[in-house]
Formats: sequence, structure tokens, C-alpha cells
Amino acid sequence: MPQFTIETTYHLPVFRQSTYSADTPEAACRLAIEDNDWSGQKEDYESSGESHVTGIWEGAEAAYLGPAIPVPPHFRESVQRQAAHFELMLGLLKIMVGDAQAGRSTSPEWLGKAEWAIALGEAILESARDPGEPAVDGGDPDA
Repeated sequence: MPQFTIETTYHLPVFRQSTYSADTPEAACRLAIEDNDWSGQKEDYESSGESHVTGIWEGAEAAYLGPAIPVPPHFRESVQRQAAHFELMLGLLKIMVGDAQAGRSTSPEWLGKAEWAIALGEAILESARDPGEPAVDGGDPDA
């Protein structure tokens, strides 16, 4: 049976609580962001992020020793999936708004992609597998 080395990780929040003198809350926030002294930091294990896969290699103890296998999207970090999906949705929205402003109908191909993007967004929210990509010009979506 094949073996795979899987690298998983989670993000651990590190925080500090400091006092800053400033004229406004915004100015105090700027001072806090620009403050590089983290000597009083604390780790927040209770709020750690989800575990997600960051690498896959074929073989035992094979991390970084050969080519990595692509990580299936539903095993990636949710926030990364959401960020990538935001870019996709923004692109589709721009196309559809452009069509509406020009007084033309959105093509069935773009409507199909939009329906797929909705299904993908729902899968991301449910931490489920991504749906297959839509067929282009009637072709096989897995080709």
C-alpha cells in the first residue's frame, strides 16, 4: 500500500496587551501596529486555528525530499479558500455588472460559471469538497 507524508499545521494566535497614549483610538491603533516590542507576548492556545494540510509527498518521511503532490482544496485552510474564492466572485461580478451596464445578456457560459461559483462558495462555508469545475464549450470538466 502506498505511503504518504502529510504536513499539517494550525495557526497559533500570539497577542500582547499594551497601553499607548494618543489623541484618538486610530492613532493608538497605529502606535500598536508599529510597535515591534513583543517581549510580553502570550500564546492563545484556546483560539488556535483549524488544522489544515500544507504539504503532501509520496513515501514515508518524504517531506521536502521530492516533488510535492497538490493538496486537494478542501484540505487547505478555510481562510485561504475564502480569499481565492473572493477573487473569483469579484471577477464574475464585474463581468455581470459590465453586461448589465451595456444592456446585454450575460452569456450562458458565464452564468454556468456563476452557478458553479455559488456551489463552490457553499462548499467552502461547509468545509466540504469543491464541486467539479463547469464544462467549457460543452467539454468534459475533468479534461
